[in-house]
Amino acid sequence: MKLNLFKRIVSKLTNQPEEEEKQSLEKLGDSLKNADLDYKFAQLFTHSGGFFNYCADEAEALQTLNQIIKIEGIGNLFCWDKELQNFLNVVKSPYTSELQSSNDAAFITCEYLIAYDGRIMLSHNNILHYHSSRLPDKIIIIANVSQIVNNLNDAMGKIKRNGNIKNLTSISGGQSKLDGSSGSNPKLFLLLLED
Repeated sequence: MKLNLFKRIVSKLTNQPEEEEKQSLEKLGDSLKNADLDYKFAQLFTHSGGFFNYCADEAEALQTLNQIIKIEGIGNLFCWDKELQNFLNVVKSPYTSELQSSNDAAFITCEYLIAYDGRIMLSHNNILHYHSSRLPDKIIIIANVSQIVNNLNDAMGKIKRNGNIKNLTSISGGQSKLDGSSGSNPKLFLLLLED
């Protein structure tokens, strides 16, 4: 009994919230193991600090994108994807197709959404040759429900079948302490569209 109390005091003194965060994420994951993948992903993504937006169609996605840009005070986005640039043209938001220091947000696609831990998998298809750490502090991601996979193994299996995907990385929301990096995590906004 005393040993348990001692451990709690030591962990408070040494400030180990990462372990608690990881455990609470795992507990949440366990409690959702029989849930639908989309629901599980949404719960774990928001638990790690991401902002989840379900969009029934492209019109709703445009409306949500416009709200995020206005509320967050985004003035210039990094967006190299031609289809996504069409979205930005509609909402009249300036963008560059190369990453620049003036970009205060990125508007990108992703490879997969990992339901197991609420992370988002990216590759060179989404962020070109840039490392994810170079992306702006705010990232708006658009994805389809069909991109949700159960875990990293499922995603890697699909990637191997598709071939020619390089520079794989994954990101999670601003509250996540799973990365182990001392840098602050980006503020992630996900627009999830029905296929």
